[in-house]
Amino acid sequence: MTEAALVHTHEVFKFTAHASIDCVFPLFGADKERLWAPHWNPVFVWPAQADDQQGMVFTVAHGDRTAIWVNTVLDPISNTLQYVSVIPEVVVTVITLGLTVAETRSGGRSTHVAVTYDRTPLSAAANEIVHAMAARDRKAGLEWGEQINSYLSAHRHHE
Repeated sequence: MTEAALVHTHEVFKFTAHASIDCVFPLFGADKERLWAPHWNPVFVWPAQADDQQGMVFTVAHGDRTAIWVNTVLDPISNTLQYVSVIPEVVVTVITLGLTVAETRSGGRSTHVAVTYDRTPLSAAANEIVHAMAARDRKAGLEWGEQINSYLSAHRHHE
C-alpha cells in the first residue's frame, strides 16, 4: 500500500501599513514583530541576544510542539524578507514578505505588504493540518493589517 500524496499549499495575502517603508520594514524582523503581534514570542538561538539579522535562528512554541525558524532573506534594499519554519515531523513553511512604497491620495506614504505562505507537510498524516493552516493563512491579512496599523497609530512619533 502506498502512502497518500502530500499536499502543498500556496496562499498570498496583502494589506497596507499606514507608515513609510523605512518604518514598516523593521517591524517584520522576528524581534521587532513582538511590538505589534500580541502572541508572537520567539526565543533566539542565534544570535543569542535578540537581533534582527539575516540568518537568525529562533524557535516558537506551536501548540505542544516547537517550530524552528531560520531567516533566509532580510534585505532592506529590495524590501524583502523570507523565513523558513519547520515543525519537525509535521510541516515545512516558507514565508516571503515583499514590501513596496505606496503613495496615498493625501500625499502621505504607506507601505503595501504582500505575504506568501508556502506549506508542505512532512507526511500524509499532516495533510489536514496543512490544509487548516492554509485556511488561517487566507484570513491573516486583515488581522496583520489591524495589528500593525494599531501599533503604528499609537507610535507615530517613532517614524
